[in-house]
Order: sequence, then structure tokens, then C-alpha cells
Amino acid sequence: MVRTDQPKQADIVVVLAGGSHGERVIRAAELVEKGYAPKVLVNGSRQFYGIDESRAATDLAVSRGVRPEVLEPFALEATSTLEELLALEPELLRRGASQALVVTSNFHTRRARSIFRRFGSGEVEYAFVAAPWPDFDPDNWWKSRAGRKLVLLEYLKTVNSLFESPPE
Repeated sequence: MVRTDQPKQADIVVVLAGGSHGERVIRAAELVEKGYAPKVLVNGSRQFYGIDESRAATDLAVSRGVRPEVLEPFALEATSTLEELLALEPELLRRGASQALVVTSNFHTRRARSIFRRFGSGEVEYAFVAAPWPDFDPDNWWKSRAGRKLVLLEYLKTVNSLFESPPE
């Protein structure tokens, strides 16, 4: 389930929606601090009590010491990784990005990579960087109820993604 790339120079770091503990946005900010890209585009598609997920993630990162000028919330309408890609890629192209580091939870990297490779335009090169998920240890996932549930759900989503196609 975990399939990552070595971080490399990119035009932008993209945080996929999800990751309610802040691990994705914090990992993305670390990549900017290490000089891999100048900015983080923080995706978010859900509303929580009237607060957009991308704004909530950005606020959390700032409260943990991330410089606000490197974070940019990007609210989008998406209910799947494919829909997120289809909303995200035109924005990246509009910005002139040809290389992006994509940060997602470690368990989500393989499926996200597959979806981006299958349905991306090919105009943006994506590299995938994992953020640790508190309830998932890739080496011992079967030892916890949370780990077993997460693996089962991710495999179901992976099978489902084999039948996905972009809307016409």
C-alpha cells in the first residue's frame, strides 16, 4: 500500500484532502522548508461546521509554527481522489507547474499514484511523498484494530478505483 518517491525539486507541493491530524500539511511544509518547492497548495473538499477543510488544515499548520506565506488553501469540490485530480490539475497548469510533489497519508500513496498516472494529463509530473498516519504502521498494521480496518478500506477503494473513469 505504501509506494513513495524520493522528494525532488518541484514547482509546488500539493496536499491531498484528508488527514485530519495535520500530518499531511505538516509534512508538506517540511518539504518547503527543505527547499524542494516554494509553496504548498492545501486541498480540501469538505466543510466541517462551516469551515473549509483546506482552511482548517492551513490554520492548524500555522498554529504549529508553519510560516503562513508558504501555505495556500485551495478549496475544491471532490469526493474521490480521481475527482480531486480532475479539479487540481487545471489549477496546476494555470500556475505553470510542470512538477509537483504530492503529499498524502502513507497508506494512500499507492492508490493515489495509480489514479494520477492513469488519469493525469501527462503535462504535470507527480512525485508522491508519504505523511505518517497515526493509526497505521506499515510494518505491523495487522496488530491493531485501526490498522486492520484501514487496510481493508484502502483495498476496497483500490478495487473500486479500477472501475473509475473520468466524467464525460
